[in-house]
Amino acid sequence: MAEQYSAVKVTDRVHWVGAVDWALRNFHGYATSRGTTYNAYLILAEKVTLVDATKPAYRDELMGRIASVVEPGRIDYVVSNHSEMDHSGCLLDVAAAVRAEKIFASRQGAAALKAHFHSPTEVAAVQDGQELSLGDCKLSFFETRMCHWPDSMVSYLHEDELLFSQDAFGMHLATGERYDDQVPDWLLLHEAAKYYANILLPMSSFVARALAKLTDSGLSFRVIAPDHGPIWRSDPGRVIGWYARWSGQERANRAAVVYDTMWGSTERMARAVGEGLASGGTAVQLLPLDGSHRSDVAAEILDAGALLLGSPTINGQMFPTVADVLCYLKGLKPKGLIGAAFGSYGWGGEATKHLAAALDEMGVEQVADPIRVKYVPTDEDLGNCRRLGLLIADRLKKAYGE
Repeated sequence: MAEQYSAVKVTDRVHWVGAVDWALRNFHGYATSRGTTYNAYLILAEKVTLVDATKPAYRDELMGRIASVVEPGRIDYVVSNHSEMDHSGCLLDVAAAVRAEKIFASRQGAAALKAHFHSPTEVAAVQDGQELSLGDCKLSFFETRMCHWPDSMVSYLHEDELLFSQDAFGMHLATGERYDDQVPDWLLLHEAAKYYANILLPMSSFVARALAKLTDSGLSFRVIAPDHGPIWRSDPGRVIGWYARWSGQERANRAAVVYDTMWGSTERMARAVGEGLASGGTAVQLLPLDGSHRSDVAAEILDAGALLLGSPTINGQMFPTVADVLCYLKGLKPKGLIGAAFGSYGWGGEATKHLAAALDEMGVEQVADPIRVKYVPTDEDLGNCRRLGLLIADRLKKAYGE
């Protein structure tokens, strides 16, 4: 075993035995600029239990951390809360190596593991609410379907009041620290919000149902241990509150102005729109796409009240970077936004028509007709853009206050 790896004690009977991926910069098109962790947990009960695993590349790290606290062959049970490969990639291999007595997953999780690995290994399907005795303590399993896969479930260790929450309440953040109270508050909120916006936003109705199931269960959550990012031990209720707000898609007096430009004309329009928004009392974020990733745009509109899109026309279409962002945002299914389109052109000027159609398809209420400018905007054109920003700001102020 790799002796350089050590487990981290979470409670008297639970240890973190996961891996830190400092190099990850892309996760399914989501820019992970601060890397991530693949959290796995070992329960030192009479029936020693491993909860989740890692990518195959981190198998030796996982096994090394396990070996730092217990002989791996003593593992009796393996629990798979979520079958996505970053958590299950080496799970069956590890279970076979330690000769685990049983592997547990949700019904759809058992089917997914079979479909992923085409293995004859038997996986026991647990029911929603089922309890599993580990001898001197017990786990309960709760299905959280579509949070964010059909197989998703969470496991609750009663004696430690600890929730193994799989991808829920997580974030892509690689650090040398394992706990929320060791990470700056602003960074926790930023990365948790970015994670929700890019991973869980389209499943918000399912998240709301899962939250209701957990909060109505009467269980206490002293520790929440997700599969990515820090473990919540100082105030787990904080992240539960964030998820309640985000799953309800609550909006605020904020606006995102997303655009790209060819020769600077659309950028000048975007800046004028932004000035109008700011002058009207709206918090505004301009997101030029030559330097803003699609996943950062998603994070900005998580609680923004308005989305404004700007693009020049190229070959009768919107600019490719704008099309990329729109394809991504449509899949995330944000709700409750208002917005508008603007852009410059040299010949036909079709881009704004396509932007307006995309906003309609996303369910964004457009408060004004698109603003089109031929070649370089005049002072009058920029004044119209500024007035568009003021109009949006007025709508947002009436809806959400200062």
